[in-house]
Amino acid sequence: MKVRRSKSATMVLAGLLCLPLSAAAADLTKAMKQAAARLQQELARIAALSGTPSPGPLRKSVFSERELNAWLADLVEADPKNALRELALKLFDDNRIEGKALVDMSGATLPLGFKPKMNIYFAAQVIVCEGKARVEFSKIFLDSQPIPVAVGDMVSAIAAKGGNSKAGSILDAGALPRGLKDLQSRAGQVILYY
Repeated sequence: MKVRRSKSATMVLAGLLCLPLSAAAADLTKAMKQAAARLQQELARIAALSGTPSPGPLRKSVFSERELNAWLADLVEADPKNALRELALKLFDDNRIEGKALVDMSGATLPLGFKPKMNIYFAAQVIVCEGKARVEFSKIFLDSQPIPVAVGDMVSAIAAKGGNSKAGSILDAGALPRGLKDLQSRAGQVILYY
C-alpha cells in the first residue's frame, strides 16, 4: 500500500524533525534509501491500521533523526520539479526543531536582492492539535541574514510558484499522515503515535 504524501503533511512532518544530515537528494546512499524505506513502510502500515479501532493507549513507532532525514531526502529526490533541493532537520525535546533547506529558484522571476539558490535556516516548534500540525517559526535566516517570518513565507510562495507547486503559507496547518494521532520529538528522535 502506498501512502499519499501531501506537501503540507510532508512539510509538517519535516518541520517536526530538523538539521544536521543535510541530505542532498543527489547523494542518497543505499543506507539512506533503506532508512527512508523503513519509515515509509511504517507510515503505510499505520495507514492500513487506521480503520481498525485499537483499545487502550496509543501505539507508537520511534525513528531516528537520521531515518527521518533520509526519508525527507527521498521525498525531495522524488519531486525534481520542486524548488526544494534539500531539507534536513535536527530534533530536540518538546517538538522543537531546527532545520536547513536549500531552495533553487533558477529560472524564476525573483524580487530584487534574492539569489536563485538560497539556504534557509530555521528554528521552530511543531504544534499538533486535532489531527493537524503546524510549525511555529521562532527564527528564520536567509543564508546568514535573519529575516522576519513573513519574508520567509514570501520566499516559500515564490519557490512553490517557481516549482509549479500549489502556493501555500509556511504558517498553515497540515493534516497528519493517515492514521497518525500525534507526533512528538525527543533529542534525535521522532515518535509517531497511532
